[in-house]
Amino acid sequence: MKYTRVEVGGRAVWGRVGEEHIELLSESPLEGDPTVIGSVPVAEARWLPVVVPPVFYAVGMNYPRHIAHAKAETPSRPEVGYRANNALTGHRSPIVKPAEVEGRFEAEPELVAVIGRTLKHATYDEARKSVFGWTIGNDVSARAWQHEDRSFWRSKNSDTFKPMGPWIETDVDALAQTTTLRVNGEVRASFATGDMVFDPFDHIVELTKHITMHPGDVLWMGAESTCQLEPGDTVDIEISGIGVLSNPVHSEGNPS
Repeated sequence: MKYTRVEVGGRAVWGRVGEEHIELLSESPLEGDPTVIGSVPVAEARWLPVVVPPVFYAVGMNYPRHIAHAKAETPSRPEVGYRANNALTGHRSPIVKPAEVEGRFEAEPELVAVIGRTLKHATYDEARKSVFGWTIGNDVSARAWQHEDRSFWRSKNSDTFKPMGPWIETDVDALAQTTTLRVNGEVRASFATGDMVFDPFDHIVELTKHITMHPGDVLWMGAESTCQLEPGDTVDIEISGIGVLSNPVHSEGNPS
C-alpha cells in the first residue's frame, strides 16, 4: 500500500495512491482506520512531505564506501543525529539554493523508515515490526557551511534542503532494493540500499534504549554516494520497490 499527503483546498490531506487517482482519507493511517472522502488524479496532485515527523532522526556515515571516501572511522555502534522539519519539502517541489552558498551543493539519496508505533527498549524483532513503511529522502547539503559552522544548523537544515516522498510504501523489503541517483536523467550513483554498516532496526534498538519513538517519527539511513547539484538541474532518487522522488533545483529569488 502507498500512502502520501497532498494539498487539497489549501490544507494537507492524507491519501492512498493508486495507478491514476489518489483516494483522499479522513485521517492519518498512522493514527486510526481512515475512510475514503474523495479523490484527486495523480497527475494533478500537489505533493507534500509524506509526514511531518514528531522527531526527525538522521544517520550519517552508514555505508562503507562513503566512510572510505570521507576517510572516516567506521562507527562501532549505531548513532543518530537530528534534522529540522522546516527543511522538508515534497515530491516535485523545488530545492532552493541560497544566494550565499558557494562550492559544493550536494544531494545524498537515502532510504527513510517511517515509525508506526510507540517504542521504548525495543528488541530487534519489535524494531522491525515498528516500521509502518518506507519512503525516500534527499539529504541536500551546503558543504562550505558544513565545515564553517559548529553544527549543521544551516548546511543541512535550510528550507527545502530535505525533500521526502513521494509516498510511504508499506509492502516492500526495503533492504533488498537498489538506490539510484540521477541528475537530468543521467545516472550519477547506484548502490545496494541494504549495504549498511548498521541497518534501521539496529538503530531503532539503540535509540530506544534512551529515547521513546512515536508514530510518524522518521529515520533517514544515510547514503553511499553524493552528487553536485546546480540551479536548473532536476534530481531524481529512485529506490526500486518504493518509487522515484523528483525535485528541480532553483536559485534563491529565481523560480526557473
